[in-house]
Amino acid sequence: MSVGVLCVGGMTVSFTQTLVIPIQSELPQLLGTSPSNAPWVVTITLLAAAVSMVVAGRLADLFGKQRVLVVSSALLVTGSLVCALSSTLTPMLVGRALQGVSLGFIPVGISLIREITPPRMAPTALATMSATLGVGGAIGLPLAAWIVHVGSWHSLFWVSTVVAAVVLVLTVVAIPHVHDGHRGRFDLVGALGLAVGLVVFLVGISKATAWGWGSPRTLGAIAAGLVVLVAWGAFELRQSEPLVDLRSTAKLPVLMTNIAAVAVGFGMMASSIVIPQLLGLPAATGYGLGQSIQAVGLWMAPAGLMMLLFAPISSALIGGIGPKITLIIGALVIAAGYGAGTLLMDASWQLLIVTCVTSAGVGIGYAAMPTLILDATPPAKAAAAVGLNSLSRSVGSSVAAALMGTLLTSNTTAFGSTQLPSQHAFTLCFVVGAAAALLGAGLAAFIPRRRPAEAGAAAATVPAGREDVPSTV
Repeated sequence: MSVGVLCVGGMTVSFTQTLVIPIQSELPQLLGTSPSNAPWVVTITLLAAAVSMVVAGRLADLFGKQRVLVVSSALLVTGSLVCALSSTLTPMLVGRALQGVSLGFIPVGISLIREITPPRMAPTALATMSATLGVGGAIGLPLAAWIVHVGSWHSLFWVSTVVAAVVLVLTVVAIPHVHDGHRGRFDLVGALGLAVGLVVFLVGISKATAWGWGSPRTLGAIAAGLVVLVAWGAFELRQSEPLVDLRSTAKLPVLMTNIAAVAVGFGMMASSIVIPQLLGLPAATGYGLGQSIQAVGLWMAPAGLMMLLFAPISSALIGGIGPKITLIIGALVIAAGYGAGTLLMDASWQLLIVTCVTSAGVGIGYAAMPTLILDATPPAKAAAAVGLNSLSRSVGSSVAAALMGTLLTSNTTAFGSTQLPSQHAFTLCFVVGAAAALLGAGLAAFIPRRRPAEAGAAAATVPAGREDVPSTV
């Protein structure tokens, strides 16, 4: 039951990432704000999530994972409630930020899996939990569109509040408190430095399409963020108890997995950005498919189901050929999906095939990465390490969103009095997505294989009696 609760919680927090997509174009009118300010309703959630993934992981390593999961669930309830009661921009941003912070639930949940499941069941549980980040977003889009269709836009957040409250209760009741008693100091200065560096850097990336990649604001934000992150890294290396153990993350298995995660995260987001736009463009363009918002959501929904369906397959691959080769296979499947997308653009069912193939690849790849990280990380630092890997995927997704937006807005064709993305723009996006996935496969090839001695040492760290842990799936 515990793993089921973790997966439901993961899907719930990831659902909040796509919650406002169906009403995004209406946000200026709904919140009484300008079109330039409204996108912050989406952006602030991304920024808060990026920071919380690492910070929540470190807090979980210090004070216990179940406690952090409870706090994350409580923040989701609070954030959803604030949004439900909001009618102006400022409180909405506060609520959306709290929803973003709750995304720390996922890496902490992933790191807890091995502690509450028998070793033989852990790979499947890990694969399922890892997929929730994509599943929640994919299922959330049609669900949110339907909720808006049958109710008001506030209904989105009331539903989120109720579901989050259920997750909170289940987390308190069903998730065991497993902690080895390790205590340490939380690196507050390191957390603030990471937050400033990430926020400034990601603001530059996320606003690049609107500001222009060559504008002083974009380049200045990206450069400033990188400078702060470099300074943060130098500071962390001098700490006895850092927020992130950079020496451990510099180990080749962890480092290459995190770099590959950026490329795989890019591959996942590219599909989520490009295909809904192509489905929704007017059929009169000659290449758009003229689908409604609700129909677009339904065409995209099977993507999330594919990730779940491939969880046991991913587990079998990891057990049979190892997580490294499994990650490479996942990246290659993503690339194959985008390659097919350059040819299959003429009908909704064709794009459904593309989304299913790419989502299968994402499911395979996402399942392999936590296994690689956990295999190479001491248990006392597992949650922070998984959080950093989740952050790497998030950075890849942010870069994909910005780059795809730029490609779609810079390659346009006239349609009446408006400019719409051209067919060539969509083809180019598929090509770039395939290239990113191939890069991820190439990077994953440099991840060292685990030697038998290392595998034996890892097995020796399993707490006594773990083999007899009752099933919690």
